Amino acid sequence: MYLSSPSLRWQHQTRCMIPMALGLRASPHTKFTPITILATSISGFGPLIKFPKLLHSLSSLQLRFRITTSNRFLCSCANQHAAIDVSKYKEAFANRMAMAGLKPHHRLAVAVSGGADSTALCILASLWKRDDKNIASRSSTEFVDGLLAIVVDHGLRPESKDEAKLVHDRVTNMGVKCEIVRCEWSDGRPKQGHLQEAARDKRYEILQDVCIRRQIGVLLIAHHADDQAELFILRLSRGSGVLGLAGMAFTSQLFPKYPDDSNEALSAYGVLLVRPLLKFSKEDMYQICRGSQQEWVEDPTNSSPSFARNRIRMSLNSLSSSLLKTELLAVMSACRRTRIYVDKISSSLLNRAVTLMPQGYAVIDLEILNPSEVNDICLSKFITSVLQFISQKHRPIRGSASKLLLDYIRTFPCKTCVTAAGCYLCPAPGSKGSKMLVCCTIDSSLPLSMEVIQPYAPEGFISSIANEVEEIVESGKSTLNKLTAYISDIPFLELQSSESVLLEAKRLGILSESTYETIIALEKYESESFRSKPQTKFDSNLEVEVKSVNTALYTGKVGYFMSRFLLKWSISKKVSCNLSSTNGAEQKNCCCCVVDHDNVVEVRRMVDTDWLYLGELTKCQNLQRFSLEAACTREETENKRWKINSCAEFSKLSALRALQSLKSIPAGARRGLPVLIDSQGLLLSIPSVGFKHCPRLDVSAVFKPRVPLGGGHNLFI
Repeated sequence: MYLSSPSLRWQHQTRCMIPMALGLRASPHTKFTPITILATSISGFGPLIKFPKLLHSLSSLQLRFRITTSNRFLCSCANQHAAIDVSKYKEAFANRMAMAGLKPHHRLAVAVSGGADSTALCILASLWKRDDKNIASRSSTEFVDGLLAIVVDHGLRPESKDEAKLVHDRVTNMGVKCEIVRCEWSDGRPKQGHLQEAARDKRYEILQDVCIRRQIGVLLIAHHADDQAELFILRLSRGSGVLGLAGMAFTSQLFPKYPDDSNEALSAYGVLLVRPLLKFSKEDMYQICRGSQQEWVEDPTNSSPSFARNRIRMSLNSLSSSLLKTELLAVMSACRRTRIYVDKISSSLLNRAVTLMPQGYAVIDLEILNPSEVNDICLSKFITSVLQFISQKHRPIRGSASKLLLDYIRTFPCKTCVTAAGCYLCPAPGSKGSKMLVCCTIDSSLPLSMEVIQPYAPEGFISSIANEVEEIVESGKSTLNKLTAYISDIPFLELQSSESVLLEAKRLGILSESTYETIIALEKYESESFRSKPQTKFDSNLEVEVKSVNTALYTGKVGYFMSRFLLKWSISKKVSCNLSSTNGAEQKNCCCCVVDHDNVVEVRRMVDTDWLYLGELTKCQNLQRFSLEAACTREETENKRWKINSCAEFSKLSALRALQSLKSIPAGARRGLPVLIDSQGLLLSIPSVGFKHCPRLDVSAVFKPRVPLGGGHNLFI
């Protein structure tokens, strides 16, 4: 093992001498901590986790004992072990890739950090690719065709650049193309309490961007079975139900930050994220690296108990019980079977009972849904999916909010209104309570969100990867249907709490009594650690700073309004007006004024005064009161009277039709519609209902949330 600095070598020697003095033996990759040392030395007293006070003391000791430097160190065990056969890992990996619908000719990207997990994934992916008959005949010195490793340098430590370069060189030497991308923290370094979450979000954003730029439709991530076990305890401590305890999905989708109106396939499928190592253990990762004679790096920050996942990992490792993890993963497997069933029922209900309206709201047909015949967990998943889609806030709905929604949707006919999870639910007008509307609530205290975006995908993207991703998704669905066709045992279907899941697992014999007690102790300790964190107090006397948001949209640009509507507008040089006038006559070749000399409009949401304005507009005989003359160019002022009159007639007819459309849209949905105004505040267009003030104004508003209804494709197998 090579350590990058004298201080690290000294720390490594110290960390090795203490275990030796206690008579402990370890494999070369074992990282001894005070917790693991003392846990082993007092193993006769049973699992350490049963002694929370002692564990708390050990955690404090760990804080003082942990490595003080942030440098990672390089591990190489290739020459210290007999040859390891990786063929069984290759076969298991190939089977998992086939279950995901993947074939060796598909273009893949691999997220590589340099640790044992991602290094093992890179090894298996390259071997899987090279075993393909179309690739095997090529020279071993060439790069693996259709495989790209991506190293994300978070830039949070001074030495991260050198470490990324080290990982890049090692992966390249394996015959895999590699690209380094450095994070740019435009808003400054994330705060310590949100560091891991912010780094993860930024990492996935970068990985997705690289995949789209490189026209790669599949991204492989190195999460494994031990990660699943940690996530189970973490979610257990946060009160997750059966669906959350199913853990990470085997496959899921990453959707672009902004949808692209020019590329329907990209918006529909995004990038497919696959975790092919979920059936592999952490020890398997080390074995694969050793058997392939590859080095990896160990990051000491992964041992910091400041982060919940690290605390859980150290606790699980200190128990040193294979039975614990085996039984824990068995519970997760049962939860996944339940989730597969629930997702299937929910998806069917979404397809049959929900109608999405182009104005940005949903209509639920309660007679088709028949909620009284749907069990709680499936109905909760259904209504949660609808609310998450309309609000685009993809947080779980639990506790009192979940119960409120279940009681509300089961009340037939629907007669009242309710607000929950960022949405407004009410009876559909004219349905006599047989249909329910779900609209997004607009908080007037929050700034409007409107971002100018660029076309996301290059030319040819659809043909290069979108069709391929669609094919993979359909193949994955086919595999799921075959695997679940004869499943009749759906455990935990009627259970509400995580505690009831564990009790039922113990009753069914999935969990032993000792494992059950250990999991409860782990959950209790982590829950107390989570609740004991100091909460930031809010001083009501302090003014809250609200960041200003740019709502200007120039002609020819694309804006994304409130994460729901794609907006575009432009000015036509010549327009043919085909609107029928009130007396049945038609006007043609109606030239009108320029909207704004600066070719810019402002975007805001619709307010009640817009409705009143349209009403006044229908009564006007001319538009002089709205100062349209001021917007005309010198050339367009000829025959001014005829122009104003024709524009007035156009606006009047457009307003009449818009009012008719607005009457059919519930008030809650109207308040979320985008509106275009000029620099003086004059209403120019409400594109969702077809109103525009000027025939030369071409405007479009397409309702296109980032994540589709139901959250997209995923597999829990």
